[in-house]
Amino acid sequence: MTTGHPLADLAILFLAAFGAATILPFQSEIVFAALQSAETAPLWVIVAVASVGNTLGSVVNYVMGLGIERLKGRRWFPASEAQLARAQDWYSRWGIWSLLLSWAPLGDAITVAAGIFRTRFGVFLLLVAIAKTGRYIVFAGLVDGAIRTFG
Repeated sequence: MTTGHPLADLAILFLAAFGAATILPFQSEIVFAALQSAETAPLWVIVAVASVGNTLGSVVNYVMGLGIERLKGRRWFPASEAQLARAQDWYSRWGIWSLLLSWAPLGDAITVAAGIFRTRFGVFLLLVAIAKTGRYIVFAGLVDGAIRTFG
């Protein structure tokens, strides 16, 4: 599944991870696992590229949250009113610490809520980076286990 060019492979991973954190229907895990199993680059580089891409994708969500009032109701807007309400309720209840779940399925909505509530950007970036990087480290461990078991 690799292109044979490590920089191209890492660029594809970055784009997949970036897209996966936004409203776009991307998944980065398959690309990540393929690069890890092919040993395209050192594992720490693969984790770093995926983490930075995924974190920057969440920054897009944060910026959308900052301007949400102008976007709500547009046909192409990614979140329904119900999704936004759930994210706002969750964020109101758990505050900035909910950003540590930004890697989870509803994590994109939480990052939008952080923008809506005008969370300080530095705090947002730190917590999201920790969550996203932690997720890829755990995923790398799972892939390594699968490779050792089945590979």
